Amino acid sequence: MFQDFADQACPDQGRVRIPLLREELQEQGLTGFIVPRADEFGGENLAAYAERLSWLTGFTGSAGAAVILKTSAAIFIDGRYTLQVKDQVDTDLLDPISIPQNSVAGWLKENTTAGQVIGFDPWLHSANDTRRLFKACAATGAELRPCTTNPIDAIWSDQPARPTGQLRLHPPKLAGQTAEDKLAAIVKILKGKATATFITQGDSIAWLFNIRGNDVPCAPLPLAFAIITASGDAFLIIDPAKVSPEVNKALPANVTLMAPSGLASTIEGLSSDDTTWMLDESLVPYAVKQMIEATGAAIIPGTDPCLKPKAAKNAAELDGMRAAHLRDGVAMCRFLAWFDTMVPKDSLDEIATARALEQFRATTGKLQDISFETISGAGPNGAIVHYRVTESTNRKLDQNSLYLVDSGAQYPDGTTDITRTLAVGTPTAEMKDRFTRVLKGMIAISLARFPKGSTGAQLDTLARMPLWQAGLDYAHGTGHGVGSFLCVHEGPQRIAKTGTTPLEAGNILSNEPGYYKAGHWGIRIENLVIVTEPSLVEGGEEPLHAFETLTLCPIDQRLIDVSLLDDRELNWLNDYHERVFAELSDALEEDTRSWLAEATKPLHR
Repeated sequence: MFQDFADQACPDQGRVRIPLLREELQEQGLTGFIVPRADEFGGENLAAYAERLSWLTGFTGSAGAAVILKTSAAIFIDGRYTLQVKDQVDTDLLDPISIPQNSVAGWLKENTTAGQVIGFDPWLHSANDTRRLFKACAATGAELRPCTTNPIDAIWSDQPARPTGQLRLHPPKLAGQTAEDKLAAIVKILKGKATATFITQGDSIAWLFNIRGNDVPCAPLPLAFAIITASGDAFLIIDPAKVSPEVNKALPANVTLMAPSGLASTIEGLSSDDTTWMLDESLVPYAVKQMIEATGAAIIPGTDPCLKPKAAKNAAELDGMRAAHLRDGVAMCRFLAWFDTMVPKDSLDEIATARALEQFRATTGKLQDISFETISGAGPNGAIVHYRVTESTNRKLDQNSLYLVDSGAQYPDGTTDITRTLAVGTPTAEMKDRFTRVLKGMIAISLARFPKGSTGAQLDTLARMPLWQAGLDYAHGTGHGVGSFLCVHEGPQRIAKTGTTPLEAGNILSNEPGYYKAGHWGIRIENLVIVTEPSLVEGGEEPLHAFETLTLCPIDQRLIDVSLLDDRELNWLNDYHERVFAELSDALEEDTRSWLAEATKPLHR
């Protein structure tokens, strides 16, 4: 099993560890400390040593932060975690604060005073984030001070060691482009703009050098930095023990391996008064910016030059993603057929169901990892958007309820992410109404046509409209970018109120509206989609992008109120199910094929 259902944290640990942290802060001459969920590399997937927020507070969400002062403390979470934080954190010790309505900087401005000294780890905050924190503290007369030793590391006696996962090569037939060509393209971007750039994110580095790593859970990423110069030199800054002779030999000739201990000297050696570094200050650690500034080199703002080319998948990557989703669809159908045989026995719980799903994926023979911990939510747990089932929260699937399963896999040729909400017994009229409204929103995205330059924010409204018409909504984005055997959450593309990046052909996104009735049940339906090249609509004048649906898996028709679907929506659903059966049935055993035929039969009014 890739997934561990052990209880990783509990609210009580804050009562012991926060006082220990306050003692350490006093030793370091600090009156407060900021604890982001972050590592030096700015990624979402953290190795165990970097889970400082979880260790301190009990909160296990994928995003968040805490601020600990002498007599008060707060934890910052977004809409995905408003329910989860109440279960995992002692809210008598930590006041939950919702973001983006509020921010760490805004809270500091309201809760610090002159003379206070607020510490932060300069490796765990981006240059942009730090700028906001300095401004907030300056407004109150407090001092923001970078720490040379992270106070949590000082008190975390059994902190796990840093990972030593081995690099492996990602073959050009799956990458669709050589590392030499990718590096040349990045150099071309740099020329005329800057002398060098600094790259932090593991998926950018893995994509650029056609390598994969084994340093974090659920994503094949190396923990490393990279420097690319306009003259064509590249430096891969990584523990040399992670790089085998075979991998080293396969790297482009212009790549120099550098141990992390040599980072400062490498930056100094590349810098002078006439050197210009292009930095993505939303990603680059403040500590790295300080190193560069100390050399006298100039810094210009920019974006990680790997982000957009990585997000616009080439033909080989798209073919790999299609193959991965075909494979995953077969596993999902076997799982769903099994699920329907088990529900009448009244014997399923969240852990048993998540285990079974992973095993069905494992039988494909290609499973490398899960792409995130399976969200296996029965009844009220399904209303917790990023619920993580543990041995203590494990819930039986009750009859006449809903079960939400959000899961994904890492295959050598692609990454998958799919959510299905399933009827357990007989659904109520309210369940069917809400499910159908979520489905209408998902279909609206699936059918969307949009001109070049359109952003995810412009499309997000389409998914919410059926819910808005009933006075309902959901507190998360409609879609995130997805990598190709990389991160299941990939930027910069997204379908969300905050999605300001224009969507481009080859982008892969999730399409996952939802609805959550706190304390009762949750609904989410998710497919992955590809942005297609613009083409003319019949009779139209302007070429428009569309979406190609990648995910192949039936949608539970027992939860659909057909009277709420218009003709176009009903036709989409029937056409989708016809495609699912056509593409998956030949790979299935006779009993599962019969189940799929029933699950995908056309609906009529």
